[in-house]
Amino acid sequence: MLNTSPPQGSSQADAPCDCRSAAECEADRLTRYQAVANGEAVTLLRRRYRRFAAWMTVLFLAVYLSYVLLSGYAHRLMAVRVVGTVNVAFVAGLLQFAMTFLIAWLYTRYAATRLDPVAERARAEFDDTQDHQAGARQGGRDPEGSTCAR
Repeated sequence: MLNTSPPQGSSQADAPCDCRSAAECEADRLTRYQAVANGEAVTLLRRRYRRFAAWMTVLFLAVYLSYVLLSGYAHRLMAVRVVGTVNVAFVAGLLQFAMTFLIAWLYTRYAATRLDPVAERARAEFDDTQDHQAGARQGGRDPEGSTCAR
């Protein structure tokens, strides 16, 4: 479920309002917040993150469950010695750690190339909203003609 409530710590006391009523200012502020939260950049950011997280979860669970199932049902395979006393089961167990670090590394790369640019766009949308708020505090009107602090 989408959280469309404004960020914690924001209050009407933070900014003077030129609106006719506090309720009108609160409704206007909430509308602005929801516009950014439901905007194209934030929606794309969520979609890309969920897609990556879903595939990495499937990959990790497949590797992990393979290890568990092989350990439980393929005793002979897991007992095969690779080097000295190190057997397939030990190597497969160590691969679980390697898989964790691999996924973390992949996420870092993915975030830097596919998520961070979109997050910057979302931040810019939010900053534009803050610019409207600053203009209203100075008594100016935004392009929509409202004098509410946004």
